[in-house]
Amino acid sequence: MINIPRGTQDILPEETKKWRYIESKLNELMELYNYQEIRTPIFESTELFARGVGGSTDVVQKEMYTFKDKGDRSITLRPEGTAAVVRSYIENKMQGLPNQPIKLYYTGPMFRYERKQKGRYRQFTQFGVEAIGAENPGIDAEVLAMAMHIYQSFGLKHLKLVINSIGDMHSRKEYNDALVKHFEPVIGDFCSDCQNRLHSNPMRILDCKVDKDKEAIKTAPQISDYLNEASKAYFDEVKQHLDDLGIPYVVDPNLVRGLDYYTHTAFELMMDNPNYDGAITTLCGGGRYNGLLELLDGPNQTGIGFALSIERLLLALNEEEIELDIDNEFDLFVVTMGDAADRYAIKLLNDLRKNGIKADKDYMSRKVKGQMKQADRLNANYTVVIGDQELENKNINIKNMQSGETEMIQLDGIVDYLKNKE
Repeated sequence: MINIPRGTQDILPEETKKWRYIESKLNELMELYNYQEIRTPIFESTELFARGVGGSTDVVQKEMYTFKDKGDRSITLRPEGTAAVVRSYIENKMQGLPNQPIKLYYTGPMFRYERKQKGRYRQFTQFGVEAIGAENPGIDAEVLAMAMHIYQSFGLKHLKLVINSIGDMHSRKEYNDALVKHFEPVIGDFCSDCQNRLHSNPMRILDCKVDKDKEAIKTAPQISDYLNEASKAYFDEVKQHLDDLGIPYVVDPNLVRGLDYYTHTAFELMMDNPNYDGAITTLCGGGRYNGLLELLDGPNQTGIGFALSIERLLLALNEEEIELDIDNEFDLFVVTMGDAADRYAIKLLNDLRKNGIKADKDYMSRKVKGQMKQADRLNANYTVVIGDQELENKNINIKNMQSGETEMIQLDGIVDYLKNKE
């Protein structure tokens, strides 16, 4: 037997209903915020992610699915969405479009070769937004408010917004220099990954899962001490907007989000529920990237965005025991007796479906009792039983499966009857 690849999952019909509901709701929310959908290829040039995500990151060094195609080109299955969206923005010259900033969102599979954990897969579905072309604290606040709105719209209540500023490029460089100076004397005690990152991206040391409890990390310099006046003013405006919107937040100086392209605002949205013994789960994260477009040979434009895993959103909903408002109703199940009725039912179903009525029949040659059980399993609102007598008389009894009441109608009047019941 051939089994599913490790780190992937089959999403079976009962679960796909939840996925469709979530994706539909996300699309509706994006219309409210005037964000337009973009779809990029599942694979891109490896160079895009090496440059756009950062050569020092775990994503590039350890987690990408990379291969050579038949033209001997290095190709990578996309591990995240931002780099691909920015590539498309540059390639399609979106900076020249009249409506600025360009507000985009995407949903699609991403691929990372990492150890399987609860809510984390090697193929996962990411939803993300990118607002490109405006460096304005107001749009930073809009993006943070949107992230909060998304999770609240699904009924989640125990949410914690954590924010910080990484500052502009100058502030970030000053901070990186301070981290190098701080870690250099003790770097030999750290893991090999941290040793490799010391001079390429020292902020990543602060994210290390292996060395997170080391004293040097606890006493490391904080970015807030290295922000220049312009960066402090920008961050103060973002916080003021959040205060105006009534959105609570926590400033965490250790939140640095070490991807190479982040500047200014960085944030994570977490699930913080005391019923989980204080457990906090990161639901989504993102921030502002003021150097990414130029890094990818694009114009001097800025952007901000975030991404979330739909798998992790579903996990949060399950942990909160939130039931999605999914329409599981089924309009009509047709029970047949005899070959003539069976043939008629196939034509009837075709007419019903063309009129927007959800309908089905038995194809397993079950007895009437078995067909009625099937109608119950489908949560059918109505059933009809068609046999030789009904075909001859042109009349039929339609049964309301909730009340148990029956009503006689003309056989060719089923569509109109159900339409009037909507």
